[in-house]
Amino acid sequence: MDARHIPNLITVLRILLVYPVNYFLLERRFGLALGLFVLAGLSDGLDGFLAKHYHWQSRLGSYLDPLADKLLLVSSFLSLAWLGLVPVWLTAAVVLRDGVILAGAIAYYFLLKPFEGQPHWTSKVNTFLQLLLVVSVLFSQGVWPLAEGLLFFLILVVLVTSLVSGAIYVHVWGSRYLRETGSPR
Repeated sequence: MDARHIPNLITVLRILLVYPVNYFLLERRFGLALGLFVLAGLSDGLDGFLAKHYHWQSRLGSYLDPLADKLLLVSSFLSLAWLGLVPVWLTAAVVLRDGVILAGAIAYYFLLKPFEGQPHWTSKVNTFLQLLLVVSVLFSQGVWPLAEGLLFFLILVVLVTSLVSGAIYVHVWGSRYLRETGSPR
């Protein structure tokens, strides 16, 4: 195996953690779910560091890495909503945002051309806050109860950043499509 494939291998291992994280979530074994979720997060940082530091970036990695993140986050939100630990409306907003972005990317690809998607900074903030919320809920359930007000505040912030970052993607990519096709505004 060539060393430049290590980041992609780590990403695949992160994808494989999606099932056990959600299994332990649904079994209400929150401490184990938290440990695996944190391990997945650390692996995300490690594969990103290795890819950038050693110039091991690849086209496959550019697709696998965000896929791994979305699989872990969306499935965790769905499991937490199923257990009643995060509101269904928040989970719907998170899933809808990702669905709209994915549908827009697919449409852009097939209607216009392939592209290299670069995450907007609001998306990075949103992803960080989603991760923070999941970790906080798991920590609160499995280690030490956190204040309800703190969790509710995080829920509201995740809702706002999900809506804002989703709207920014629609605006940016919609404008880019109109520019590329010469369509009137």
